[in-house]
Amino acid sequence: MNEILEVRNLTKQYPGFSLNKISFTLEKGYIMGFIGPNGAGKTTTIKLIMNLIRRDSGEIKVFGLDNIKNELEVKERLGFVYDDNHFYNELTVLEMKKIIAPFYSQWDDGVFKDYLERFELSPRKKIKDLSKGMKMKFSLVIALSHHAELLILDEPTSGLDPIFRSELLDILVEIIQDENKSVFLSTHLTTDLDKIADYITFINQGELVFCESKDELMERYGLVKGGNELLDEELKKEFVGIKQSSYGFTGLTSDIHRARQLFGSSVLIEKASLEDIMLYTVRGGKPCLTC
Repeated sequence: MNEILEVRNLTKQYPGFSLNKISFTLEKGYIMGFIGPNGAGKTTTIKLIMNLIRRDSGEIKVFGLDNIKNELEVKERLGFVYDDNHFYNELTVLEMKKIIAPFYSQWDDGVFKDYLERFELSPRKKIKDLSKGMKMKFSLVIALSHHAELLILDEPTSGLDPIFRSELLDILVEIIQDENKSVFLSTHLTTDLDKIADYITFINQGELVFCESKDELMERYGLVKGGNELLDEELKKEFVGIKQSSYGFTGLTSDIHRARQLFGSSVLIEKASLEDIMLYTVRGGKPCLTC
């Protein structure tokens, strides 16, 4: 079995919000970026995967195991970093490690010490004296120190300086050199995913927008720029999202080849970034369902 994470028809209802039949899979040896605006359901999805909240319906398998029935076995093989820490603030880094390490049979003190040095974290420093960025580094050290097969990261670069962000991305790429390991990375910083992600899963308002290879997305999506006189109501429907001003329009297409057929040389077509795709989908029109 090559799938390390399988989410099928995942549903969770809250007053005023619902996660509606979300499905995607992540294979071994890849990095999946998980994107969407605030309130889209990203953190809810991660909490469901981690069994921190109970799903209403659907199925989640990690390493081929049901994440509820086999919770302890699954979490033994997971590494996770949340956007906030839940450590004991009065303890030192080393004292906190001594509490956490016994929960993992594969805990490796050598790896722990190596990453403390790499991240310039003092084992004698109290958690309460760490900056937000340093706490995130410590969370990452914990996640990396028990040879986790799947890393689940919820906004791990939040509060980090650009130098460490770059180093973190390098570490994630290093991890998947072992083709039995994978990374599931939720972030608002789509430029990070431009650099390292193999697949992108995008949700909006609790609905799946797409789950695709990043390279295929970059080939299909584009920004079309031209004069307003080129548009009519039917042509506007060709775009995922569109912005207009007195100077002209910019529209996001999910099919560059069709856009060229429709407009020819009368428009400028540029490649779209992941940020463009997310912004135009959320603000500028209907989701383009491809999964």
